[in-house]
Amino acid sequence: MQKWFEEAKLGIFIHYGIYAVNGVSESWSFYNGRITYEEYMSQLQGFTASNYDADQWADLIEKSGARYAVLTSKHHDGVALWDTKYSDLNVVARTPAKRDLVKEYAEAIRKRGIRLGMYFSLIDWSHPDYPTVYEGGKEPENPAQTNPYSSPAGGKQDEARWKRFLEFNNNQLRELMTNYGTVDLLWFDGDWERSAEQWNLPDFKTYLLSMNPNVIINSRLQGYGDYKTPEQGLPITRPAGPSEFCTTINSSWGYVPTDNKYKSLNQIIRMFCDCISMGGNMLLDIGPKEDGTLDPRQEQILLGLGDWIRTHEEAVYGTTEGIMNRYYLGGSTLSKDRKILYLFVYDDPKENICLKGLCNSIRKITVLHSGKELEYEIHGGVPWFDIPGTTWIYMSKEDAHDQVTVLKLELDGEIEFWSGS
Repeated sequence: MQKWFEEAKLGIFIHYGIYAVNGVSESWSFYNGRITYEEYMSQLQGFTASNYDADQWADLIEKSGARYAVLTSKHHDGVALWDTKYSDLNVVARTPAKRDLVKEYAEAIRKRGIRLGMYFSLIDWSHPDYPTVYEGGKEPENPAQTNPYSSPAGGKQDEARWKRFLEFNNNQLRELMTNYGTVDLLWFDGDWERSAEQWNLPDFKTYLLSMNPNVIINSRLQGYGDYKTPEQGLPITRPAGPSEFCTTINSSWGYVPTDNKYKSLNQIIRMFCDCISMGGNMLLDIGPKEDGTLDPRQEQILLGLGDWIRTHEEAVYGTTEGIMNRYYLGGSTLSKDRKILYLFVYDDPKENICLKGLCNSIRKITVLHSGKELEYEIHGGVPWFDIPGTTWIYMSKEDAHDQVTVLKLELDGEIEFWSGS
């Protein structure tokens, strides 16, 4: 695992494609029968990207505080956002946009020193050589349970066609990884429809690493990925190893104009704090409109998150996972030398903040955004048994930040907690 990823804390996911034309669910709208495949693909004629400005995207991502970005280069519908030589199902050949959107995105992102990520669907529900959507890669007993969007329907899959499809994927991935500079992260999706053997793993991963030995790959590669990717449901406990929680700003990945179920800025910041408290990253999704512009509500969320991060930067970047909830009922991070504890205070306090089991002496407690020093008291404890008391930090509503308050506790050495009962 590359060190940059574990220290990135925040990434921005971008779901952009023809599905934004009618504001329907990306790929799943035809897969689930909400519209026909033909209706879905008719959106190709309406995809103009007329106001697409990758530099504006990159500026916004930089202002959000994100250290990496991931663009949906191709979703399950098979529509590529770049000028691929291996299929005419791309926005250059088949839409009024007639632009290599990946090229512009990659140049803008890299220019700002942001790590470059590409989402790529392993499955392609439009490709004639992708013959099935069998769960787990298993052939059904009923031949009618086949993908109606590829041919031939029914019967045993043709191994020659499957090999051609794998070669097609390999070719498109080679384009992405060699035509646009260094790709730092590959975000795969769709692995569930096939087994590791069918995806030709681990040889497929070896092939990817041959083009960039430092590329990071998400977990959706039948166990051959580099980090876990919990989706939408915030982890309850810390995932083992590196992780990235991906979530939407409202309820949709792509642009859906009727989706007004937006998370508030406060909720987004709290979720972000929970992620970094557990040592992971958050990958926050935006869904641009067909023309390439963003809903102002999404833009404001990213700008607000960035403002909060910049104000509390030392509690975010260069920190490690925080302390257990049994010691403090909230989120936290630690400086790398483990001598500074940052507590995230999500709500306005009635009187004080409670910290249990701290063995260290406290040198100073300050409110990070204002620099105000806070008073505290330690009640209880049994010194002759090395049992620490309870630390009560006196904090008023007036001390609180508008969103999430961060308290900085400077300790007399590396943090130590009592582990007894």
